Amino acid sequence: MKKPIAYIGIFCTIALAAFNCKVDSEEQSTTTTPVVIPNAAGYKAVLAFPKLSFSDPVDFTHANDGTNRLFVVEQKGIIRVFENNATTDKSPVFLDIDAKVASGGEMGLLGLTFHPDFKKNGYFFVNYTRDSPRRQTVVSRFKANGQIADPNSETILFTFDQPYSNHNGGQVAFGADGFLYVSTGDGGSGGDPQNNAQNRKNLLGKMLRVDVNSIEKGNYGIPKDNPYVGNTDGFREEIYAYGLRNPWRFSFDSVTKNLWTGDVGQNKVEEIDVVTKGGNYGWRIKEANNCYDASGDCNKADLIAPVWSYEQGDNGRSVTGGIVYRGKKLPEFNGKYICGDYVSGKIWALTYDGKTVTKSDLITNVSTVSTFGEDANGELYICDYSAGKIYSLAKK
Repeated sequence: MKKPIAYIGIFCTIALAAFNCKVDSEEQSTTTTPVVIPNAAGYKAVLAFPKLSFSDPVDFTHANDGTNRLFVVEQKGIIRVFENNATTDKSPVFLDIDAKVASGGEMGLLGLTFHPDFKKNGYFFVNYTRDSPRRQTVVSRFKANGQIADPNSETILFTFDQPYSNHNGGQVAFGADGFLYVSTGDGGSGGDPQNNAQNRKNLLGKMLRVDVNSIEKGNYGIPKDNPYVGNTDGFREEIYAYGLRNPWRFSFDSVTKNLWTGDVGQNKVEEIDVVTKGGNYGWRIKEANNCYDASGDCNKADLIAPVWSYEQGDNGRSVTGGIVYRGKKLPEFNGKYICGDYVSGKIWALTYDGKTVTKSDLITNVSTVSTFGEDANGELYICDYSAGKIYSLAKK
């Protein structure tokens, strides 16, 4: 039976408890209490498409092609497409690669993004896991023919092995620079036993950036200003940033171009990061602002602290990265980062001035927040994994 995606990156199920639910009593807590402002009362989650239901939705996006279409990724290996209309009652299959995908737990079809020139070339990109010939992450390009995609059009950009089944990251998205960004987890188990996130000779525990319009490495190229281009240390040139545990969802602010991600914690702290080129975000030396690996130097000046973090507990146990709101329906949220927690269902609005964050509590009535997304107008949507429903925020 397929395991739920509960506790993205933590997975306190019986089968995986030995990997991810141990408590390290020797961790030294240095976490500071975030600034909190009063509850932003007056909001609720409402069904955006009441007549539609999805099977384990894990990603939500649009093609930016001038149509009114929206796309939802189902973890088992199916992408569905539908009209951005509250009365729509049909969500036909856009792509079915169920036979290629190894799903269950934290594995599956995990990410979708469309080429900036999709309207002309029909290209889109996905991130999924497979177990043949061995357990791997696959980043691929497919091509759409009219209203649906051709499942036989796959061109694999690259793959990398996954030592365990959890911590797969999975997001793919294009930046304003036209390059494809890919988030990867540390390879799984608990505590990053292979220290992958700090090892720049592999692709695990990283934010990657590649040029899909180049073929210098077969089916992709390396942006010339990636931090390790031409290095002689064996560091992977695809790396944009490193030291991440499981950056399950990330997004770009369409105005500032900042790259935001939620990075799922181990046993104590969840974190939100603004990712910069060449940055080291600390894992497994640190879990957010907490010392984690006693053999590492927690005071290293080059470790970048999260912009916001929260202790596991009432707030939740598995952060789901969100988006910076730039829509028009809720102008009071303009420029605020909307994120949440998969376990608690809580959703927050973060106000970031470039140095500090203030938090507003918004709602708690979405049971399992697996991902956030936006339509072509910048309006916000929330996927509820267990209910299979899509919500939007509204005033009460």
